[in-house]
Amino acid sequence: MCANFQLPHSGLSTQDSGLRGELRRDEPMSRHTSWRVGGPADRFYAPADIADLSRFLQGLGADEPVYFIGLGSNVLVRDGGVRGTVVLLHGALNQITLWHDQAGGVGGVYAEAGVASPKVARFAALHGFEGAEFLAGIPGSVGGALAMNAGCYGADTWQYVTEVLTIDRLGELRRRKPQDYEIGYRYAALRQARGEGRGARGEASVSSHCLSPLAHCLGETSPEWFVAAWFAFKRGNGDISRQKIKALLEKRVASQPIGKPNAGSVFRNPPGDHAARLIEACGLKGSAIGGAVVSPKHANFIVNTGAATAADIEALIARVKQTVKEKHGVELVAEVRVIGEKA
Repeated sequence: MCANFQLPHSGLSTQDSGLRGELRRDEPMSRHTSWRVGGPADRFYAPADIADLSRFLQGLGADEPVYFIGLGSNVLVRDGGVRGTVVLLHGALNQITLWHDQAGGVGGVYAEAGVASPKVARFAALHGFEGAEFLAGIPGSVGGALAMNAGCYGADTWQYVTEVLTIDRLGELRRRKPQDYEIGYRYAALRQARGEGRGARGEASVSSHCLSPLAHCLGETSPEWFVAAWFAFKRGNGDISRQKIKALLEKRVASQPIGKPNAGSVFRNPPGDHAARLIEACGLKGSAIGGAVVSPKHANFIVNTGAATAADIEALIARVKQTVKEKHGVELVAEVRVIGEKA
C-alpha cells in the first residue's frame, strides 16, 4: 500500500483513513486493459475487499469521477488517460463460493465482481452444476458480465442471476433482484428509482461495471456498481460440463485471435445478422490504421499488433462503422466503451 496518500477532495490520507488497499497516482491504464493501450489514470485504487471499497468511496468527493475495471476487456482507454479515479476489482473482489438456500441446501454459486467469468464456469462444473459453461467464453469478470448481460453460444448472464450486491457513491451496499433491472441483449439497466434516495437517482443508465468486459465505465453517472452476484445453475454432471467447457474453449481458440491483444467483440450483432459477416462482406478483414488491425481470423475483432495507440483503434472502429453503414445501411453499435481523453 502507498503510505500516507491523500484522497482527492478530502482531508484524509490512506494512512489516516485506515484503508487497506493500494492507491497509486498516474497509473498507466495500458497495464490493465486487454488491448494494452491507454494513458494514465489520475488515481488508481485496488481495494482489499468489499468493506475496504466501501470505506474508500466514502472518502471521495461527490464530484470525483469514478470508473470500475475488472479484466479490462471491451474498454478502450484513450491515450490522454482518465481524469478521476479508477477502481480495480480483479484480484481484489475475488471471492467465489457456494451459497445455500433457507432450507440449507446448495442454491448455486456466489461470485464477487472481480472473479473472472471462466473461473465461475469451472467452479460450477467442479461442484456438479450445468449451464455455466458459456461463461468460459466470456473474456472478462463477473462485474462486466452483469453490466452488459454478457453471453455467447445461446446463453446470457442474467438468465442465471437470482440476486446481486451493489455499492453506491456513498459506499452503501444493496442487495437487488433481477426485477430491479431492465435486461436485454448486451444490456442491463437499473429501473427508474422509486424514492430510494441518492443511491438510485432516477436514471436508467447501465449499473455500471463497464470497464470489464463492457468495462465499468459509467461510474460517474451511474447510481450503483455491481460488486457480487448469486447465480442459480441446475444440478448436472460435472464431467459433462467440463467436456463442454473444453469444447467451447477449443472453438474459441480456433475462431478468435486469442494470441494478440484485443477486447473481444467490438460490435453487437444487429437483429437477424452478425456484425462479423457484415464487416467481412465489406472487405475489411486486415484493414489497418497504425498498429490496429481488423483481425483476418474474425472480422468483429480488432487486434493490437504491438504498436497500436488508442487513437489508432478508435479510428479503425469509426472506419468499420462508417463502411458498414455506407455499404449495407446498417448502423453497428459498439460493445466497446471508450473513456478518457485524447492525447
